[in-house]
Amino acid sequence: MFENIGMPEILVLVVAGLFILGPERLPEAAAWLGRAVRKVKEFATGAQDHLKKELGPEFDQIQQPLNDLRSLRSLNPRTAITRSLFSDDGFAGPVKPNGFAPGAAGTAAGAAGAAAAGGAAAASTPPPAPQPPLVRGEKPPVDWDAT
Repeated sequence: MFENIGMPEILVLVVAGLFILGPERLPEAAAWLGRAVRKVKEFATGAQDHLKKELGPEFDQIQQPLNDLRSLRSLNPRTAITRSLFSDDGFAGPVKPNGFAPGAAGTAAGAAGAAAAGGAAAASTPPPAPQPPLVRGEKPPVDWDAT
């Protein structure tokens, strides 16, 4: 909630409160502020729990786009490279429009294993579907993930 407020801002607020309220009323005002923030948090948590109870599984569907946005907020080049290099699910996925199916057949180890098995693994993969011819002036589709 207050992730953008740092120590210098808090110090300025305390000094301003000290000048405005005086040293005898400042602790009482800080305690009142703490109780008010705690009560607002309790109200927000209660409202969220009430929504979860009323909506049931639909609440998760409503919250999914927000969770997706939160995951994008934490995305930076370092985490993207780390995920692509060190996660196992980077090689699993659907067949792309160009016919490339990520997985064992798409890696060097998978190709070596298919050659050692007599090509049985490569033969079991269906060929990609033929693409319709392009109309004059039409550009071919681009697959930025193609390798």
